[in-house]
This record gives sequence, structure tokens and C-alpha cells, in this order.
Amino acid sequence: MSSEPPVPETSVLAVASHVVSGNVGNKIAVFVLQSLGCDVAALNTVQFSNHTGYRQWKGTRVTAEEITDLWDGLKQSYLDRFDMMLSGYVPGAAAVEAVGNIAKGLKEKSQAKPGSFFWVLDPVMGDNGQLYVADDVVPAYRGLVHHADLILPNQFEAELLSEVKITDFASLRTAVETLHSRYNLPHIVITSVSLPLNTQQDTPGNPPRSRTMSVVGSTRTSNGKSRLFSISFPVFDAYFSGTGDMFAALMVVRMREAVHNAASSSLKDKASWLSDDDVDALELPLAKAAEKVLASMHEVLSRTCEAMQKELDAALAEGSAKEAGGLSEDEKAKKIHLLKSRAAELRLARNWDCLRGPVIEYRAVKLE
Repeated sequence: MSSEPPVPETSVLAVASHVVSGNVGNKIAVFVLQSLGCDVAALNTVQFSNHTGYRQWKGTRVTAEEITDLWDGLKQSYLDRFDMMLSGYVPGAAAVEAVGNIAKGLKEKSQAKPGSFFWVLDPVMGDNGQLYVADDVVPAYRGLVHHADLILPNQFEAELLSEVKITDFASLRTAVETLHSRYNLPHIVITSVSLPLNTQQDTPGNPPRSRTMSVVGSTRTSNGKSRLFSISFPVFDAYFSGTGDMFAALMVVRMREAVHNAASSSLKDKASWLSDDDVDALELPLAKAAEKVLASMHEVLSRTCEAMQKELDAALAEGSAKEAGGLSEDEKAKKIHLLKSRAAELRLARNWDCLRGPVIEYRAVKLE
């Protein structure tokens, strides 16, 4: 594995949540981006003790005014020069607009030099058919996403933005093409598609799995047509928080890497890093980036799964010895949930090799 970072010197503004303990939001983004050689400025949109999957937490959300004030502070000290921006969870419509104003300002400043700034937007709104933001956040994102270079919605968020219910391959294609045409989006990756796309590639040595999911991506052509690919991957029998944040941070680096390694040396100087129309879906920098991202994800999640049961068993055994039946059934259930949540935190610090040099097992397949 090379000791050299995979990208040229890269400054990233990362806008996302922050937790004191655990790995979600900017706690993941900063570590991943720095591990891969990027200089990161973190603008935290919440300050929580732990992520909300624990079902209890303390802390505060940053207001739109505070976001703008922090950005103004960077600008007044000439600290507002960035090659890329990553935005994740933002609390509330006004705050979404404040973050959007930052991105729009950076894009306007880069117009004289195409390709010099790239915005990766993760429109965090909900999952599995349920919103976990206020209703007015949805129209706020609909009014903003056309400024982004790459968006990373999950299936539910892609449905919200496109207003197309994804139930089969035809509706999936319609949703992606709607996102391209309605918002003039250069690049789209839907991070979790629960459809049988018949693209699963069985690889010897893969762990047993009960089901698979797919990442579906597309880079539009000059006339707005999609170039669709998918990558299927196994779903682990566990619940993790922060996987979307890790995916997004990895995509920032791997997209920049793929563009700088592209066959066309001029691609990095094109607006939104849009490949020529004759570039096949499987040769797109977006597809090559997604393959590496999923390779790292799979390795980190595998190692997390290996460690989590041991940690949970040890914590439960220690608790049983101390409490000797002193907790009610409700208290025991709550404690077990909290211990499971702690054991399921992504193992990143001791597995940074998975970020730098993953082995690619799951390959992109063209969707016709």
C-alpha cells in the first residue's frame, strides 16, 4: 500500500453534525478525509453528546445565523479557499439555505477557473419512507440541489427530490433522469437501492448474506441523458449509524482521485468534472470512485462486525456481575440497547488501512 495520499493537495470544507462520542457526521468525515490526505475545515451543524440512535442524547443544534457567522469569520481571515465542499446533516430549512449560500458563494468564486471547486451534497432528510427532518426541509433542498455537482441521496431521498416512487428498474431510471433534467445535476449516486437489479456478482470468500443492496450512479451527458451503473453489495445483519457519512466522505476523495487519474487529462479543468459523451458508464470517474468507496465500506463494516459481538458480550458480562439483578426489565432492555449501540460504532481509528488501500470485490455493472 502506497504511503502517498491518493489525491493532490486538497482542501475540503465539511459541513455536518458532530458528536462528542462515537462516529457519525463530521467525526467520520474529518477522520476519513485527513486519513486520505485532505486538509479539512469542519463546520459542525449540531453538537451532541452521542448520535440519536442511542435514543437519548444531550446537546444543541446550530442556527442558520450561527452557520453564517462562522462562515463570515472564515472569510474575514481569508480562510475561505476550498477545492471541495461536503455537506451532510443540516438542522432545519433556514440552516439548509445558509449552507447553500456558502456553497453558492464558493461556486461563484470558482467560475473563472472551471473544475477548481466541486460540491458533494448529501441531502439528509430521512430513510425507509420516513422523514427525520421538518417538512419544510424538503422544499429547501429542492430549491438548492441544482447548485451541487454530485448528490448522494438514499432511495427515499431520491424519491423526495424527483417525486418519483422507485418500485422497479423503470421507475429507478425515471427518477435518475428526472434528477438530471429537473435540476441539471451532473452526477448522482443513490446510495441504497433495495431493488433486484440482477447485477449481483458473487465473489469467492464473501461472507454469507441474507440480502443485497445496490448503489446506483449516473453522470449525465451533454444533452442531459443518464449513464447508469450499479454496484451490488452484501448487507450485514446488523444496524450501523454513520455509514452514509462514511460513504460521502470517501466519495469526496475517490471522485477527485478518479478525475485526476482519468484518461482525459483535461477533465479536472472542466466544470463539474463532466466526462465527454463517448465515455462509457463503467469508465466514468464516478463509477471507479464508487467501487473504491464500497470496498472501504465493506472492509470497515466487516471488521466492525467482528469486534462488536465481543465488546457486547464483555460489557453484558461485566454489567451482570455488578448489578446482580438490581435492574427492572425495562432498565435492562434500555441498557442492552445502549450497549449494542456502543458496540456498533464504526471501527475507524484502528482500520485506516481499509480507507487507504481497500481490495475491490464489487464491480460496477452497466444498466441498460
